[in-house]
Amino acid sequence: MKYRFLAAMLAFWVGASTYAQNNAAPVVPWIKQGNVYEVNVRQYTPEGTFNAFAKHLPRLKAMGVQTLWFMPITPISVKDRKGHLGSYYAVANYTQVSPEFGTLTDWKALVKQCHALGFKVIIDWVANHTGADNPWLTKHPQFFKRDAAGNAMVAYDWTDTRKLDYANAELADSMIAAMKYWVTETGIDGFRCDVAMEVPASFWSKCIKTLQQTKPLFMLAEGDDAWLHEAGFNASYCWEYFAMSKRVAMHERPAFALDSVLTKYKNTYPANFMKLYFTSNHDENSWNKADYATMPGAIHAPFGVLTFTLPNSLPLIYSGQEEPVADSISFFYKDAIPFKNYNRAPFYQKLIQLRNSIPALAYDANGYKVGLADGKDNVVYAFVREAGNSKVLVVVNLSRRPQTITLVDKAIRGKATEMFSNKVVDFSASKLTVEPWGYQVYKF
Repeated sequence: MKYRFLAAMLAFWVGASTYAQNNAAPVVPWIKQGNVYEVNVRQYTPEGTFNAFAKHLPRLKAMGVQTLWFMPITPISVKDRKGHLGSYYAVANYTQVSPEFGTLTDWKALVKQCHALGFKVIIDWVANHTGADNPWLTKHPQFFKRDAAGNAMVAYDWTDTRKLDYANAELADSMIAAMKYWVTETGIDGFRCDVAMEVPASFWSKCIKTLQQTKPLFMLAEGDDAWLHEAGFNASYCWEYFAMSKRVAMHERPAFALDSVLTKYKNTYPANFMKLYFTSNHDENSWNKADYATMPGAIHAPFGVLTFTLPNSLPLIYSGQEEPVADSISFFYKDAIPFKNYNRAPFYQKLIQLRNSIPALAYDANGYKVGLADGKDNVVYAFVREAGNSKVLVVVNLSRRPQTITLVDKAIRGKATEMFSNKVVDFSASKLTVEPWGYQVYKF
């Protein structure tokens, strides 16, 4: 086991990608060291409105949040509605605001307020399907996939939706026009695109190229496929990594199991790709108990650090994680987040500050895995990030016991400052002790 990662150190993350000749879509500069905060408007306040959410903007600004992603703000279909309030993702009309949240005037005012405070704003977009009573079903029946009986098909088992058919060129143009409306009329800065991998690449290529002519936009795809980047998306989800991280958190897999996914990303994605890393989001929280059960208590912290520090990363914080909310947030019913103490906010604030201020933590900075000389790679994950003269070492203990490790990399020498404790460490011996579920970030 000793020195098992000596060879891997030289190849991990910095090896040539099979797509090295192609770059991912260029990202707007402001996102390179940025972060995303997902806003669940319905559940964010007792009122569940844009105006009520706006009262939280100064707090989120103080925490360091940069990009606000609003879950769908469009009206929700009544036909076949699930639960009392329905799913945000059953869109009744693509160019209107849900009265549940307020008015179009309220939304425009919120966007202006966000911009005045320095936030960027992106909205959730559902291009794969509509709600069951969207007016397109009667005005443009040719826009929908049909079963043998001629009925508009349901997307997956989402019985409150109807599946769109992108073989129809008029549909593609209508969808692009609807997206452009929100950019030109309300000034948003981009889109998070729901189940993007289910919509044809040909549509996304045309759509994103067209939208980028209005102004530089940030495009985030819910999907874990390399082709999304080639179609023009700036960032995509890390579903495969997240699934593996949950298994590591539960001690079903060793820490080094993360390598298999990260190496796959590096070897199959275009150069300079960006992945959205998270420990929770609306899907994982509502349906799979993230992060209060999948990474409970202290277990969350090291995985949270990884979302902010891994190469090619864009970190996500979901509504209520800064509290933290130790429960699922309902999807179809009113279930206001009980904000009280914001106990985890200082942790996120520090991570955001580090990412903003250290060039080596930009998404496209170089990174390589650090070898451990004592066989602790099954419980400790360590790597270096570099950009010019900026260098950081990240070490996380993914176990319930304290771990003392010996770092193999001879480049990790001299003095460095641990950024959470401000302790100066001399790495002449390259030995570290990390507490259970602990994390250390050193700036050289």
